[in-house]
Amino acid sequence: MKSKEKVFSLSKNKINVLILEGIHKNAVDYFYENDYTNVEYLSGSLEKDQLIKKLKNIHIIGIRSRTHLTKDVLDHAKMLIAIGCYSIGTNQVDLEAAKIKGIPVFNAPFSNTRSVAELVISECVFLMRRIPEKNFAAHKGIWLKDARSSYEVRGKNIGIVGYGHIGSQVSILAENMGMNVFYYDIENKLSLGNAKACCSLEELLAKSDVVTLHVPETEATKNMISSKELNQMKKGACLINASRGSIVNIEDLSEAMQSEHIAGAAIDVFPEEPGSNNEKFVNVLQNFPNIILTPHIGGSTVEAQASIALEVSEKLIKYSNVGSTIGATNFVEISLNPNIETQRYLHIHQNKPGILNKITNVFMSRGLNISAQYLQTDPFIGYVILDIDNGVDSREIMKELKSIQGTIKTRMLN
Repeated sequence: MKSKEKVFSLSKNKINVLILEGIHKNAVDYFYENDYTNVEYLSGSLEKDQLIKKLKNIHIIGIRSRTHLTKDVLDHAKMLIAIGCYSIGTNQVDLEAAKIKGIPVFNAPFSNTRSVAELVISECVFLMRRIPEKNFAAHKGIWLKDARSSYEVRGKNIGIVGYGHIGSQVSILAENMGMNVFYYDIENKLSLGNAKACCSLEELLAKSDVVTLHVPETEATKNMISSKELNQMKKGACLINASRGSIVNIEDLSEAMQSEHIAGAAIDVFPEEPGSNNEKFVNVLQNFPNIILTPHIGGSTVEAQASIALEVSEKLIKYSNVGSTIGATNFVEISLNPNIETQRYLHIHQNKPGILNKITNVFMSRGLNISAQYLQTDPFIGYVILDIDNGVDSREIMKELKSIQGTIKTRMLN
């Protein structure tokens, strides 16, 4: 009789972690502190062919905005179990493709909120004081000491489009500066302080001296601010976009600046951005001295990057260690405690009738006690976690779990 062979979960020093794009060293340090020693850290992004080659042996990857994990890239990542987006957004990842492959994607939706809000407020002050033009002139040796068209922000109206984490932080800071705050959001939101909700985007645009955008990138928000909306803004108003590059039609903004309907703008995100600091940045807005152009740095502060590094790494390690998916953007969420005295099996599968019965039968047929079971599903996948008491961790169990039709990924944790 063939003896049952005991199998253990992959040890932490054999889990390959790849951190790209110069993410704050807190990320690497946190992995090492939690006994993940096989961590590769690169200061830049990789070309697609290089990325595909590298991903063949990677279990966990951490990226920012330059690395794009498309479906065809993920098709080559057979060992990948988790993705960390060290940013607010996750549009650089094909979330649906990752989910179907059983790969949860984690991000940091709150960590750079303050940094972005502070940048927006500072740009608001600079635009109202016409600092960009005066700075541009001074660099050319021209002395523009003039109070005309230069205003305090106190008592002026700021319109916030999107009243989420960042928008509401901008609201608090703006009110503390003495501004009148108006906001528009497609969902009902609790007003903070004296902020007032607008019934429509058109209403907000017509009231505001400064409009700042804080919405996600969706089909509904693409070119949200185009000629029509720019013309609905007050003549002489200013526009700030630190959300997503697709939100503002850049050509239309250029025309509104040319006609002097819009007095100034601050743009931090663009429809097309360089892939690295070595690539040249070209944009039609570079012709205007009264526009602040920044290279997608809304959340680029030491404090924000340090916080993001810890937040995302913590989520990745918690998923790797115990299977918890809290904070995943594309996955069913399950909160789990460490499995100290049990053997834990994780099974990700297509959401089809009968699969759960087959999974539990693998253990029940062997007389093994299931001390705890957790299950969450969505229309496409199911994620079940089983804690087993006094079980034999045989290769046959894992082999049988993997052979169940509809299985996407299965792991075992000691």
